[in-house]
Amino acid sequence: MLTCYLVEDSPVIRQNLVATLEELLPLRVIGTSEDEPTALAWLDKDAQRCDLMIIDVFLQLGSGLEVLRRARQLRTDCRLVVLTNYATSDMRRRASQLGADRVFDKSAELDELLAYCESLASAAH
Repeated sequence: MLTCYLVEDSPVIRQNLVATLEELLPLRVIGTSEDEPTALAWLDKDAQRCDLMIIDVFLQLGSGLEVLRRARQLRTDCRLVVLTNYATSDMRRRASQLGADRVFDKSAELDELLAYCESLASAAH
């Protein structure tokens, strides 16, 4: 089973995404955070391991880009996905430079995100 950590500041999106991922995929969300400091604190705990992190860019406090940068440094074996409403070509390029494996648009690419997660889960077996 794939393990996932979710960084998303919207409670509604967070709840819906957790429910969708866990219902449709062999995936368990092992934790969530809504801001950069909480996500970085989670990352800094050596015991915290996961297969996948899904990170929103714009958070109520801090930036998902900093979470992404730090996650790439600390979790080289983890897949890092950016899920944002601002998936412009500039944002995709910046996220990629910081170590994102993929970038998905929240409003238009949720099916693609699910397909990507499904492929990760299948590869893990």
